[in-house]
Amino acid sequence: MNDDNWLDAVKWAADGLVPAIAQEEGTGRVLMVAWMNRDALRETALTHRGVYWSRSRSKLWRKGEESGNVQAIREIRLDCDNDVILLQIEQIGGIACHTGRASCFYQRLDADGWHSIDPVLKDPGEMYASS
Repeated sequence: MNDDNWLDAVKWAADGLVPAIAQEEGTGRVLMVAWMNRDALRETALTHRGVYWSRSRSKLWRKGEESGNVQAIREIRLDCDNDVILLQIEQIGGIACHTGRASCFYQRLDADGWHSIDPVLKDPGEMYASS
């Protein structure tokens, strides 16, 4: 990947972003969905670490830079419409969610509403001391 031509295959949305799914290698469990711009995808491919675009902060977000919950990238895939990225990852430390859970998908809909079904593995206050 000496040039960035491979990035041109991605169908970037009007805002320059593409959704990225982080899936745990081995189990197939979806841990999180985030957004990437060209710089985030390029850096992810070069460093083999999860890098995303933070829409709320309008800057690159290197997963784990504050929490220590780094994502080691094992494989990067592009869907058939070229508009979704799938990252096969190893979630270092076992926590992908800023709530301290293994996955961001910890709420399940039951007859009486949404319920948290996964435990908090680490207090977010401990992961984000400066927050």
